[in-house]
Amino acid sequence: MGLFLSCDWGTSSFRLRLIQTPELITLAAEHSTQGIAATFQAWEAGGPPERAGRAAFYLQVISEAITALAQRSGQSLQQVPLIISGMASASIGMMELPYGKLPFATDGDQVYTQQLPATADFPHEVLLISGVCSERDVMRGEETQLIGCITEDMDASRPRNFIFPGTHSKHIWVQGDKVKDFRTFMTGELFDLLRRHSILKGAITGQEGAFHEASYLQGVTDAGRYPLLNAIFQVRTNQLFGRLSGTENFDYLSGLLIGTELKELLPADAGSTYLCGGAHLQERYTVALYALGHTAAVVFPANWIEEAVVRGQYKIWNRLKPSYAT
Repeated sequence: MGLFLSCDWGTSSFRLRLIQTPELITLAAEHSTQGIAATFQAWEAGGPPERAGRAAFYLQVISEAITALAQRSGQSLQQVPLIISGMASASIGMMELPYGKLPFATDGDQVYTQQLPATADFPHEVLLISGVCSERDVMRGEETQLIGCITEDMDASRPRNFIFPGTHSKHIWVQGDKVKDFRTFMTGELFDLLRRHSILKGAITGQEGAFHEASYLQGVTDAGRYPLLNAIFQVRTNQLFGRLSGTENFDYLSGLLIGTELKELLPADAGSTYLCGGAHLQERYTVALYALGHTAAVVFPANWIEEAVVRGQYKIWNRLKPSYAT
């Protein structure tokens, strides 16, 4: 049995798992809101001597989580290697790394990484994984998730589109064994801005109770009928004319924005579509995909997607250190 520490460090979230190999079983996990943005702000505010050792400052945050994980798992984690993906390699991360370029191999062969040796202060070998860029877009973290979603039984003869819903949704186009292009959609962030900081906030109440599918589907439909900047004002008139309640408007706006995002997909007969969403967004994206004619879309189980980053990290690690797989 082998072990490694899997760190998925996002802009606003931090997740550390203790993984048993080769089965990739999660033995224990720690999760917090100590994301890269908050850590960077703390480092900037620290002043000397903290500012003199940026990587060490970030590793101290991880070290505290490792201590908690050791207590939770009931075992010493000294010398257990650590793999980090996500925003830790960004300009506000622990160490900025260059992006990988397109076309990008889906087996992890072209991932740009940085290895750090174990030290007395941090007794864990570290593998830091960077992201990927195109001429007009970037991603950090989703490339590792994608690598963890690729399976041998997929039909690689057809173009494949992998959808990763979220605050900044990603659509990643794969041809053969290469990522050819990808796009970022600010769907989740725009939804939050509109419902909290625009004239629409009075017409929307936080979602409570059941999912209003009819209102949501009306939003998906309207996304294909009207320009977005015009359509979002319908949330206001829905309230003024008594057409929808505040909670129904929540789902209408959600459908409007997700529908706008998904109408950019290739036609359903032009390739295979894979939905790689967590539990909180999976139903919404599935309903919208079906309504837009993508009835053959493959919807991965949410719990399987939650572990995709672990599988991706392990694949990348084993390309660098194949002996660790035993």
